[in-house]
Amino acid sequence: MSVDNPVKGRTAGAVGTKRRLGVPAVTFMIIAASAPLTVLAGGVTTTFAVTGVTGVPLSFLILGGILALFAVGYAAMSRYVTNAGAFYAYIAQGISRPAGVGASLIALMAYNLMQVGIYGLFGFTVSSLLSARLGVSVPWWIPVLVCIAIVGWLGVNRVDLSAKVLGVLVALEFLVVIVYDVISLAVAPEGISAVTFSPESLFVPGIGAVLSFGIAAFMGFESAAIYGEESKDPKRTVARATFAAVGIIAVFYAVSAWAMTMGAGPSAVIETATANGPDMIFAFLGANGGVLLSDIAQILFVTSLFAALVSFHNAVARYFFSLGRERVLPSALAKVRTDSGAPFAGSLAQTVIAVVVTLAFAIAGSGSELGELYPVLTMFTWLTNSGAMGLVLLMTVVSLAVIGFFRRQQHGAGLWVRVIAPALGFVLLAIVFVLIVANFNVLLGQTESTAATFVLPMLVLLPGVVGVVWGLRLRRSQPALYARIGHGSDD
Repeated sequence: MSVDNPVKGRTAGAVGTKRRLGVPAVTFMIIAASAPLTVLAGGVTTTFAVTGVTGVPLSFLILGGILALFAVGYAAMSRYVTNAGAFYAYIAQGISRPAGVGASLIALMAYNLMQVGIYGLFGFTVSSLLSARLGVSVPWWIPVLVCIAIVGWLGVNRVDLSAKVLGVLVALEFLVVIVYDVISLAVAPEGISAVTFSPESLFVPGIGAVLSFGIAAFMGFESAAIYGEESKDPKRTVARATFAAVGIIAVFYAVSAWAMTMGAGPSAVIETATANGPDMIFAFLGANGGVLLSDIAQILFVTSLFAALVSFHNAVARYFFSLGRERVLPSALAKVRTDSGAPFAGSLAQTVIAVVVTLAFAIAGSGSELGELYPVLTMFTWLTNSGAMGLVLLMTVVSLAVIGFFRRQQHGAGLWVRVIAPALGFVLLAIVFVLIVANFNVLLGQTESTAATFVLPMLVLLPGVVGVVWGLRLRRSQPALYARIGHGSDD
């Protein structure tokens, strides 16, 4: 490979010059993307309020089971396909190269939407916290621009530095949620029961919306494969981290959502969540654990968002790197830093995208009737739900790719791994994807469909169509480049 710039970076065959990440580090990266405290304070309370369904704890166990089925084939394939472009490489090798290029553009769009959308909630939360605690009025987009700079700096440095930062933040998140769970179970105004784990509490009208909200809580668990090229032992690290993350996330969210219903009372949790929204947890901690504990939880809510932003930023940077390395996108995106091996060109590209989108929403929201909630109700809600839709679609397609990959060469894998588990995963994920589409206006907080209901899904789906067409064109015009698609790390 040629050296393009000895100071700024080089074009590399693999992301890192050293394999730095073990199972714990990759697991922390995954869980950070799912943002445990953010899911509980924002996602779970919203699900209760919007759907009126109390069986949310059971939904997390069901979704965890579905994703565990997906992970069987996904993790098995990771032993033979190590590529920073994960979904892109899996689909290219398991289905076809044009389909892989289409998947790569959907993945780029989806991860960017998830990452940039979270900035909307981050800006609102920090701005509100500064106003309430210090009496300082700051527009929401200023904290966002500061955060983008910090995330960008971490993105161009050693990946294990990001992992260490995320490890500390995730540990603190878990601690504060566990404290909340314990206090909730201690308070339990209606006593302790398993009523919200009963099928009757979930399988009611509104289950589709519950599963649609719930699947977003797991987004990021699939990102272990993205770090395969930087893992100490990619054939084992990716699989172990993926299964560990699915199990931890499913059980942790199920128990915490159950504790929330106990703390408020099963008969009152819907009303309480509707009245308080994300403040439900912080108000509860303030009333039952003290103001200091509530303040600490609110600060950790901010760091939870920050951890998710770093994790998704790393994912986007590595997709840019992978596609640049294989010349599907401009090769300049494949440049990595000489000293750390970090994909600085991809990281810089993601940072620029975040700045541009943030400024666009800041300008569009000036004087909006939505007031301070504008970045939450538009930037956060629109973009993250659209991104989650794209990632669920990709997981559905990857399930087929696993079957196709092992059909060509079995690699000693059994029938369960090669066919049965991925086939079940495909069917169940397809059902979840259809539910997301059917309930998309509910996810956006709309009482009826608007232009956004149709435009936002197109932002995710159209790049896939463009990618397939581009892949077919490369097959005719540049056969050598076409042959490398999805195989960039094989060198």
